[in-house]
Amino acid sequence: MKRTLLGLFVFLLPILVFSQEDAWIYFTDKPDASYYLANPLQMLSQRALDRRTNQGIALDATDVPVSTTYLGQIQSSAGITVMAKSKWLNAVHVRGTQTDIQALTSLSFVDHIYFANHSLNTLTGQRNSTSATGKVGEVKGKFEIEANFNYGNSANQIQMLNGDVLHQQDYTGAGKIIAVLDAGFIGVDTASPFQRLHDNNLILGGYNYPDGNTNFYTRHNHGTNVLSTMGGYVDGQLVGTAPDAEYYLFITEDINSENPVEESYWVEAAEKADSLGVDVINSSLGYGTYDNSNYTYTYALRNGQVGFASRGASMAFQKGIVCVISAGNEGNTSEPHIGIPADAENILTVGAVDSFESYAYFSSIGNTADNRVKPDVCAKGLYATISSTTGTITTASGTSFSSPILAGMVASFWSAVPNLTAAEVIQFVKESADQYATPDIYKGYGVPDFQLALANALSAQSFEQEEVHLYPNPVADYLWIDPKEDNTGYLEIFNQLGQKVLTIKVEGQTIKVPANDWASGIYFYDFSTNNSKLRGKLIKQ
Repeated sequence: MKRTLLGLFVFLLPILVFSQEDAWIYFTDKPDASYYLANPLQMLSQRALDRRTNQGIALDATDVPVSTTYLGQIQSSAGITVMAKSKWLNAVHVRGTQTDIQALTSLSFVDHIYFANHSLNTLTGQRNSTSATGKVGEVKGKFEIEANFNYGNSANQIQMLNGDVLHQQDYTGAGKIIAVLDAGFIGVDTASPFQRLHDNNLILGGYNYPDGNTNFYTRHNHGTNVLSTMGGYVDGQLVGTAPDAEYYLFITEDINSENPVEESYWVEAAEKADSLGVDVINSSLGYGTYDNSNYTYTYALRNGQVGFASRGASMAFQKGIVCVISAGNEGNTSEPHIGIPADAENILTVGAVDSFESYAYFSSIGNTADNRVKPDVCAKGLYATISSTTGTITTASGTSFSSPILAGMVASFWSAVPNLTAAEVIQFVKESADQYATPDIYKGYGVPDFQLALANALSAQSFEQEEVHLYPNPVADYLWIDPKEDNTGYLEIFNQLGQKVLTIKVEGQTIKVPANDWASGIYFYDFSTNNSKLRGKLIKQ
């Protein structure tokens, strides 16, 4: 986790000779895939399956666990320690000497090795890899008091998003689950701002990946501060942006060292969140530099395709989850760009603004190395109102706080329109932002307006019911377009890269469109008439 995401102090790094290496071992297949796909409750909860069904997402081999046979053989290999595993990427994170790791290529089920040390990936049959950093730090600040609707100190950070308007309509995150991936949650079990969560059984569980146990009320205060901006509640002082959402708390950051295994823990936690049916993931963690400098991500590698955690975040989206990620606090450094996994595709990367919605000087900038807009949106991150581990209401600065403030509002918004897909949620949030037409590298699309996002979502749902019907969804060979009441307009379909694959004029009659030559995956469509526009998502099988 980038040290600036979590604070301002820096741990002294030991002067070491790194005799061991970290690497990801990728497998060729999943021999148990047929069994698990025929018995989905063996790998996913019913809530997770329902989320897939509601969003038209089919199960596939990425949902199947890593082969226990393959895992056992890796674990029994000489000199190898398995640190983590990922079913989405069909890989295990191992530690050992370079020689011992390379020896694993002799196993028939090993597809390739991906070293965290970039210089080692020039070897035949191995690819370039990525790594990243982050130090946990303390959060500091001063009081900033504003009173309205009993928000107290937290009024400004909610009102700038028009989140109070949703709250007044009783859209407070109920029915949605947020997973928080962080460094520790000291005091969440005892501090009074979290008592409401406990009283209403809104903390569902969690896991401590560095220690390998279920004690997640430990290790660090950062996750505590983060959670308070979403679920904290002290009448007249602090109200979180999703006070009635449910929460899972996962520790993925090891504050004792900076090593790419933290990315692997991150992906493992995201996979667990998926299996539990989580809707939103908030992560105020980021990676760019590790203790071993050979593992560091250059800006050129921050393209969403290299970082292990970035690829995991994009996979979470494909499973119907909205990932909300801190942009980072490197904006005033020699390397000011967002890190890992903030560079991932199809997520909401959140930068920081002040109470007047102006860019906060420390907020990491975009774009990604492949020139996608980042950050996506912004929320208050300069003197955000939080709770300490003892329950004191104070302020702190960092994109670590703008991200969960935004994530909580995403959950509250989604609770108002629960039938939206993750892709639709992300798009409505972006479109509501004040710089949507003219994004820049500092604030991206700008500060969202969740009142506007809700109005647009409700309008689009009404339009979809009244104006046009596209079916089947998922689509295989042919897509039928059925305009209602003789509506006339233009339909445009785009792939995930934003490339237009179809434009067709609809003139009041049902149209049959061949789709058999489309690549499998997710597509987005716009249907425009003279006075309305419908946006939606299609799945191509």
